[in-house]
Amino acid sequence: MLVIGHAEVEHLLGGDDERVLDLVREAYRLHDTGASAVPHSVFLRFPGDDVNRVIGLPAFLGGARPVAGMKWIASFPGNPASGLERASAAILLNSMDDGHPVALIEGARISAKRTAASAAVAAEALALEPPAGAALIGCGVINFEVFRFLTTVFPGLAELTLFDTDPARAARFAERCAAVLPWIKVRTAETIGDAMAAHPLTSIATTASTPHLDLSRCRPGAVVLHVSLRDLTADAILGARNVVDDADHVCRERTSLHLAEQQVGHRDFIDAPIGALLRGTVTLDRDPAEVVVFSPFGLGALDLALAARVHDEAVRQGRGARFDGFLPGPANGTANGTA
Repeated sequence: MLVIGHAEVEHLLGGDDERVLDLVREAYRLHDTGASAVPHSVFLRFPGDDVNRVIGLPAFLGGARPVAGMKWIASFPGNPASGLERASAAILLNSMDDGHPVALIEGARISAKRTAASAAVAAEALALEPPAGAALIGCGVINFEVFRFLTTVFPGLAELTLFDTDPARAARFAERCAAVLPWIKVRTAETIGDAMAAHPLTSIATTASTPHLDLSRCRPGAVVLHVSLRDLTADAILGARNVVDDADHVCRERTSLHLAEQQVGHRDFIDAPIGALLRGTVTLDRDPAEVVVFSPFGLGALDLALAARVHDEAVRQGRGARFDGFLPGPANGTANGTA
């Protein structure tokens, strides 16, 4: 069993943003062809607690480097007040030869990077033209990664408008962005509506559990990356063009799209899956004034694509901690627990 911790994951994926984007694009394409198995996520909630949760995402992804495993990710929104990150995760990879667990990998960084990369991939596919600026609503880990990946797919990005319910957090976020790209112009909006109106591209990554936001302030033709899934009202979803990663997954667990489906009794408001758009098997014919919303539920197959890359690089570079004897030896008598 190979154990790969946070620092190793950061080393193995850091500075490899183009590769991460390519892995996400290919995972979406494979998923669209049926070369994946992505059961519904399992949500573990606690009696009397409607805030904290742990989610299990089992998956298989085929292609040139097949991989199977599971991400187990906890979301405790109160953590940042104690100086801890909201999300923590572990990813278990299984051998495709004998099913044995072969690696345990710190998964929060992988989860953040695949989420942000998927948003950037969608922005690249959906934008009418490369944007000069972007608005980031929610100044946490996810949107910081979104910022980094957006500057990779849109190297001409020169302006950021930030909004967060905590102005101090927004100020710290602005400093971090300026440290990455000193020439970028960063400002903080006074209201969430001002942020939505500032640019033709907006990323929403908050901890909101109930819808609170419409699209009335968006620019014509804007692309909204609805990463946190529960900010937009059902009417906002129904009034926009909608792209998803997987309709069966995203119309669950009281997401904005789930509420929209419950309101109208169908999913006809979903225009296309991102995988089909990337493959070119579907096109999104749109009025230049229409707002397009990308709502990714977050497929475990994307996590596994990145985890497999981390595992393979760790093996190649001799990184991570190896624990022998984690599993029983070859079956012989009672060695495999036949008693």
